[in-house]
Amino acid sequence: RAVAMSVSHSSRLNKLVREQYVRLPQDGLVQVTYVWIDGSGEGVRCKSRTLDKEPKSIEDVPEWNFDGSSTAQAEGSNSDMFLVPVCMFRDPFCLDPNKLVLCEVLKYNRKPAETNLRHTCKKVMDLVKDSHPWFGMEQEYTLLGINGHPYGWPDNGFPGPQGPYYCGVGADKVYGRDIVESHYKACLYAGVKICGTNAEVMPSQWEFQVGPCEGIEMGDHLWMARFILHRVCEDFGVVATLDPKPMTGNWNGAGCHTNYSTEEMRREGGLKHIEAAIEKLSKRHDYHICVYDPRGGRDNSRRLTGHHETSNIFEFSAGVANRGASIRIPRQVGQDGYGYFEDRRPAANCDPYAVTEAIMRTTVLNETGVETKDYGDH
Repeated sequence: RAVAMSVSHSSRLNKLVREQYVRLPQDGLVQVTYVWIDGSGEGVRCKSRTLDKEPKSIEDVPEWNFDGSSTAQAEGSNSDMFLVPVCMFRDPFCLDPNKLVLCEVLKYNRKPAETNLRHTCKKVMDLVKDSHPWFGMEQEYTLLGINGHPYGWPDNGFPGPQGPYYCGVGADKVYGRDIVESHYKACLYAGVKICGTNAEVMPSQWEFQVGPCEGIEMGDHLWMARFILHRVCEDFGVVATLDPKPMTGNWNGAGCHTNYSTEEMRREGGLKHIEAAIEKLSKRHDYHICVYDPRGGRDNSRRLTGHHETSNIFEFSAGVANRGASIRIPRQVGQDGYGYFEDRRPAANCDPYAVTEAIMRTTVLNETGVETKDYGDH
């Protein structure tokens, strides 16, 4: 007996009919979809407009506005918010010459919205640009049916225990590969610096990796990869959740492991710079835990239990090839004496701007304690 999968109604619309319209010529006009982070700090929103010619750079894309009272970013009595374009990509859904444009959100007084964490991240990245920080972030996520139950799991019960699913192959081990491969191709088309993907330890859980990206580019590319993921899932009628612990019990949570290096770490003898950075991080554990999820560590406390390949949220630890540590030095890096290290603490729903900014503040700007320094405008 066929089991009815829990997918959305709109995913059952005839996509071949849509294809007929997508390929119609546009006579030089261009659709530009503006994408921004909403008041939750986790959700993305979008809306589109027509430009009379293809923008060649971000400067060719005009500012726009939206109703912030409908995105938990403003009150109805003063609701207009500014959309300031910051990074442009090709549109894999409407195809060339159409564009996806990531935007910063400013309030009516042109100050950054509360969830616009890019603003201060950009200031910090400009300050540390001579250290050439590279990042690679590993975004884990879980596919859910429209009913909120993990996609492909039995309606009443659970799949077999974890073990066969990580990097798995086969219909009884992998759920939703079509979505993953479509997302990968869409990111490549868009110009997102996606560099890999794999099935994760919990069934219906997946990961994609973005990087290496330098400085502010890390947050820009990961946020656009997330938008594209949600948009691909919409077409297939399922939901991608970034919840750090979508299923309680003996199941792995979801993180956003962050790989990081500076130019001196990547050079011969760089291991001593890696160890110095880890030493600085060890003294500022509480501050990092606070910014590594949108709820000041409360989301991560469900995930960082010391079990299921995580460290304990209350303790800082580091080790070579240790997936139960806060910071992992890859074995190859330990052998070579230079390279990068991995911060395993960020939650799947972290803001990459906040994570990368925090790492730079601690390891390059040498901040200590839980307070951050205001560097003003540079």
